[in-house]
Amino acid sequence: MIKAKKKFGQNFLKDESVKQKIIQAMPNDDKPVVEIGPGLGDLTRELLDAQKRVTAFEIDLELCGYLQKRFKTELKSGQLELVCNDVLEEWQHDSLRDEAYHLIANLPYYVATNIILKALADQKCRSILVMIQKEVALKFAAKSGEKAFSALSILANSISKAQILFDVGRECFDPPPKVVSAVLQLEKFRDYTQSDLFGTKEELEAFQAFLKAAFQQPRKVLIKNLQSLYPKEALLEQFETLEISSVARPHQLKTSDYHLLFKNLNK
Repeated sequence: MIKAKKKFGQNFLKDESVKQKIIQAMPNDDKPVVEIGPGLGDLTRELLDAQKRVTAFEIDLELCGYLQKRFKTELKSGQLELVCNDVLEEWQHDSLRDEAYHLIANLPYYVATNIILKALADQKCRSILVMIQKEVALKFAAKSGEKAFSALSILANSISKAQILFDVGRECFDPPPKVVSAVLQLEKFRDYTQSDLFGTKEELEAFQAFLKAAFQQPRKVLIKNLQSLYPKEALLEQFETLEISSVARPHQLKTSDYHLLFKNLNK
């Protein structure tokens, strides 16, 4: 029996009802699926049984050996491709695949945010269905005005419909994690590279740095946080132009406000 390894942040999902709910939430089309961290392959089995074409990325070489034996037939037929490497190393290029795909994953908490941001920026990725720490899921799914609203919310809401589908208790895993998990779904309706958002990768990175400054101290007024990047006079002028209160906190603005503010300040 393969045991979960702490260094990879592994917690194997054992609850069958949760597995079924995740599979049922997958988009019903013929696009291939990328699975990150297949673990023991239980979700992989469900995806293959649903006639999905799957590319699975597994960093644990012991698990890779197990998966190669378990899915020998599907690997031989080409329905399953197994990549035994760190997915972040494979993501050196702009996309994990050369065609449109859906992403599904039970992500280790230490790497979840980075992988979701990578997937959001990947133009070939059409949807993201991930099980992550609930606290992180709330940050991606939060709406303007909610205290959890953050830089991650804005990056997600700019191009996708983000929502938490359901919580997953500690008892559903082996070994049980220390925190509650949640299944987060992000369905993209556009890409960052569209002309009304960002024309280049550099512009997107600049916007991410802008948001990092904006939410650096969430309880402070936004204009104070942004003074690390812009002169106070320029900020006051743009806040007045866009009819944003000079004492607004970061979570009180809308996603569209941040895009307008960023563009006006960087003209």
